[in-house]
Amino acid sequence: MVDGRESVAVDFPLRGEWVAVRTPAHRIPSHGTDYFAQRYAFDFVSVDSRRKPYGPPAWSHLLGKLAVEECYGWAKAVCTPFAGVIGSLGDGWPDGRVLNFWKDYLRTAWFSPKVRGSDLRPLAGNHVIIECGQVFALLAHLRCASITVRVGQPVQAGQRIAEVGNSGNSTAPHLHFQLMDGPDPLSANGVPGRFRRYERHNGLAWETVSDGIPRRMEPVRFGTSDPAGNFP
Repeated sequence: MVDGRESVAVDFPLRGEWVAVRTPAHRIPSHGTDYFAQRYAFDFVSVDSRRKPYGPPAWSHLLGKLAVEECYGWAKAVCTPFAGVIGSLGDGWPDGRVLNFWKDYLRTAWFSPKVRGSDLRPLAGNHVIIECGQVFALLAHLRCASITVRVGQPVQAGQRIAEVGNSGNSTAPHLHFQLMDGPDPLSANGVPGRFRRYERHNGLAWETVSDGIPRRMEPVRFGTSDPAGNFP
């Protein structure tokens, strides 16, 4: 239960090791773009064993010389959190290819784009909305041209449907994930969710979590890696 509301159990939508830079327990002000449905949203960033999101020195990000391909989350698989039907999607929005901390922060925090009409891509980037009864899941900021499903297509839980990108109002490759009570993120209310199973690092070792919600910046992982430690 979250905020006195019964939460919905879903599958973890990513594979590998991640941290949640935004969770329902830690809301980050977004200067006018924090719509109702984002109340229980997550923003997941991929990290390595050092809890770093990319390999090059930090100055490359600060000086605007960090290529998006250097980020560990770039092009990682995005999977469906539950079985349902693809209600809507948006693709074809270009990804930001070079990261600049100062420029990207100002753009997303103070000069974020406005949504006009039904096109969510200026804000959500390339995205997919999945319907299951009265619950709708938004997976946003996907890599351009990586979406492999179509509107009206049935999907199964855990099905790979896209890749993590840096499209829309984004500062770095990440997945924005939220549950809603309607198909329109601009008017729907958020629905609290919990993940059926994942692992978290308690500072000493990985431990399994059932029906949990990751805390902010808590290392979490899901899936099975190969002998080299890579996740498909």
